[in-house]
Amino acid sequence: MTKNQQYLLYILLVWALIFVVHLDVIYINIMEARNFITAREMVTNDNWILTTLNAEARYEKPPLPTWLTAISGILFGFTSVFGLRLPAALVTLLLLYTFYRLLPKLEVSLKQSFLATLILASSFYIIFMGRNGQWDIFTHSFMLVAIYFLWNFFGSEKNLLKNAIFGGIFLGFSIMSKGPVSLYALLLPFLIAYASVYKFKGFKEKWKSFLVLLVLALGIGGWWFIYVRLADPVAFIEITSREATRWTNYNVRPFYYYWSFVVQSGIWTIPAFVALLYPYLKNRVANKKAYKFALFWTLAAVVLLSIIPEKKSRYLLPVLIPMALNTSFYIEYLFRRFKDLSKKEGYVVYFNHGLIAVIGLAFPIAGYFMLELEGHWFWYISASVILLGLAVALLYFLKKRKYPYVFFLTIAFMCGIMSFAFPLSDAFLKNPDFRNFDELQKFAEAEEFQVYEYVSETPEIIWEYGEPIPKLHADELRLPEADRFGIILQEKDSAFIDTLKRDFRVLSSRRYDLNYVSPEASTYKSRLIRMFYLLERRRE
Repeated sequence: MTKNQQYLLYILLVWALIFVVHLDVIYINIMEARNFITAREMVTNDNWILTTLNAEARYEKPPLPTWLTAISGILFGFTSVFGLRLPAALVTLLLLYTFYRLLPKLEVSLKQSFLATLILASSFYIIFMGRNGQWDIFTHSFMLVAIYFLWNFFGSEKNLLKNAIFGGIFLGFSIMSKGPVSLYALLLPFLIAYASVYKFKGFKEKWKSFLVLLVLALGIGGWWFIYVRLADPVAFIEITSREATRWTNYNVRPFYYYWSFVVQSGIWTIPAFVALLYPYLKNRVANKKAYKFALFWTLAAVVLLSIIPEKKSRYLLPVLIPMALNTSFYIEYLFRRFKDLSKKEGYVVYFNHGLIAVIGLAFPIAGYFMLELEGHWFWYISASVILLGLAVALLYFLKKRKYPYVFFLTIAFMCGIMSFAFPLSDAFLKNPDFRNFDELQKFAEAEEFQVYEYVSETPEIIWEYGEPIPKLHADELRLPEADRFGIILQEKDSAFIDTLKRDFRVLSSRRYDLNYVSPEASTYKSRLIRMFYLLERRRE
C-alpha cells in the first residue's frame, strides 16, 4: 500500500468515527426541521421543483441538497434521522477528499496535506455542520471541488476544456445548494489570494474554455431560479425580496463580530491563532509562497464576511477550509522542530495539548457528578477509559517532546469523544413534561379530525407532527367549516379559546411540550410548547 493510499484510508476512518457514528443522537434543530419538511413534502406531493414548507412556497433555498435528502429519505425512511443527515456527512467526505487532493498542487508535501485534512475534519464547526442537516456544508463542499478544477485550469495549459467543464458543473452545484453564498464566501477570497500570490498567467489564451465554465455554472446554477420565477412569480418575488432585505437589516452585527473566528476550529484554536502570526511563522514554514496564499485566502474570507451586515456563527464555515491549510504550516513546523523549540515557543504547544489532556483526565469525575447515568453506564465507562487513556498518553509524549504522537493522539481524542462520549448527550435530556406531537397526529388520524395552528408556526412541531398543519391567521381569521377540528396554540394565546366557547364545545385539551431538556435548562424554549383543544360546533 502506497503512502497516499494509507493517508486516504486514515482520512476515511477518521471521517467515519467523527461524522457517521451516532449520527442520529442529537434531536432535530429548527434549520434541520425546515429542510427535512421540505424534503418530505417533495416526496409526499411528488413535486421536486416548486418546493414547499408546511404546504406553502419555500423558495429561499435552491433544491439540490433537498433532492439528495429526499432520496435518502426514500431509501432509509423519513423517520430515520441517520438517513436524513447522511447526505451532509457524505458531502463532508467529498470536502475532505477534495481538500486532500488540492493541497499538493500548492507544492506542499503529501504528509502536510494529510495533516491539514485531519485538522479540517476535527475542526468544531466542520464537525457540527457535517453532522447536521443544513445546506451550508453542501454549497461549500461543491465549491471546493470547483476550486480544485479552477486551480488546474489557471495553473496549467493541459486539459483546459475538461477542467472548465467539471469546474462549471460543481460551481453550478454550489449555486444550486445555497445560491451565491459560496461564490462570495469561498470562491472570491480564493481568487483574491490566487491573484495576489500566483497571478493569472496566460489567461488570455484560455478565455474560450473559461466561457464554457461560466455558461455551465450559470446554466446549472440558474435554471431553477428562472423556472420558479416564471411558474410562481408572486411568491418568488415576495420571498426573494424578503431574503435580500435580511442581508442588511436582519441579525445585524458589528464589523468585528467575526474577529474571534479562530475559536470555531475548536481544539485547533491556539495553533490556528499562532499560524496567523505571519512575522513569526514566515521563515519557519516549508513553503513560504503556499503559506502566504493560505493566509491571504483565510483573511480575505473573514474580511468579506465582515462587510455583510447580517452575521451568524455558521457563516464562518468557509473560513475554516483555508484556515485548516494555514494551520497545517504551523503543525508541519512542529513535526520538524518541536524538540528544538525554545521554552517560550514550547509553552504554547504544552498549553494547547495539555488543556486537551486535562479534559480527558477530568472527564470520569466530572461525568460521574454532572450526568444522569442511569441507562448510560456503558457509554460513560467506555468514554472514561478511552479519554483517560488518551490523556495520559498525550501527557507522556508531550513530556518526551514527540509531537507527531501528540498530534495523532489529539485526533484520536476527537474520535473518542464522538464515538464514546457523544451518546452521553442523552443524559442531559430530562424533561418530565415532554410530549411529542406525533402522538397528536395519531390521535387526529384515529378520531378523523384536522388540526390547525393559531397564529404561530414552528418547524420542529410540524416535522414531528408528520404532515402540514394549516395555519389560522389572527388578522384574517377564517375558522374551519368542519363540525369538529383541533387547534394548537401557544399558552399565551389560550384566551382565544374563550372567544370560541359560545359557538364551540371543548371536547378535550392537552399540553404538548417538545423540549427535550428540562425547564431549568438555558436551551429550554417556550416556542416548542402548545396547548391543544379539540372543538365541536354547538348545534341549537
